Amino acid sequence: MKKTIKILGLFALICFMISTLSSCSNDDDPTNNDFFAGTYKGSVSYTDDSTTVTKDNGSVFVTKIASGTKYNFAFSDGIPDLNGIEFEKQGDHTLIMIGSNGTSYIRIDNNELKIFYTKDGRTWTANCTR
Repeated sequence: MKKTIKILGLFALICFMISTLSSCSNDDDPTNNDFFAGTYKGSVSYTDDSTTVTKDNGSVFVTKIASGTKYNFAFSDGIPDLNGIEFEKQGDHTLIMIGSNGTSYIRIDNNELKIFYTKDGRTWTANCTR
């Protein structure tokens, strides 16, 4: 009986893992999901008064917060995160930062992330793909 329970438990775990891995796709579109989490890879940089970080092989982990319009951006390589950035949907598959202007711009879709964001003398940039 214990052996049967172990086998069934292992089978359930394998089924869960397969369904979890197959549901994570680069085709997920941040504009169409209530919850979104994805990693974009490419060049990232950060500059402030005393620090400059530039990486050609960096990454940005993007998560959509429960509000549905706010996103968090977790940068690699010790670059400070950007949190609570608000977006609006533009077209079918593109999000544009609310309040975009000549000095701050973030654009995200299912394949590409572009960031040029300045705040309080600090600058974040990213040119990444998934």
